[in-house]
Amino acid sequence: MTGISDLATLLAGLRPEPDPQRYGFVTGPRDKLARHLDTALMCFHEDEGTTLILPYDAARVAGLDPIFPCRRITLAVHSSLEAVGFMAHIAAALAAEGIGCNPVAGYFHDHVFVPEDRIGDALAALKALARASGREFD
Repeated sequence: MTGISDLATLLAGLRPEPDPQRYGFVTGPRDKLARHLDTALMCFHEDEGTTLILPYDAARVAGLDPIFPCRRITLAVHSSLEAVGFMAHIAAALAAEGIGCNPVAGYFHDHVFVPEDRIGDALAALKALARASGREFD
């Protein structure tokens, strides 16, 4: 299953779904963070260190120092990893509202992490984008 690559279809099918969990980003040496991989939503290795996205409170309890308290919004349309422009439209809609985002692509869906205090604004902006592309919400 390769997902949808047509931009108009992706935008019209967009269903932004908020995750109630608060997350944070942590970084450190790979060996220090290895025991947290099972609870990480994302792991990325860079030359400077490994980054994990973890439940914020669990990271603090584990003695880690999470930054960017955020919420995840799943862009619930099965996007292709080769889709062109989808995330650019998402980021532009959020930027127009002054909301920074950190996107992560999964195999089935894209996700954006937004500041936790802006989750309502972010959802409204994404629903407006989807409506402008033909999606109706209840």
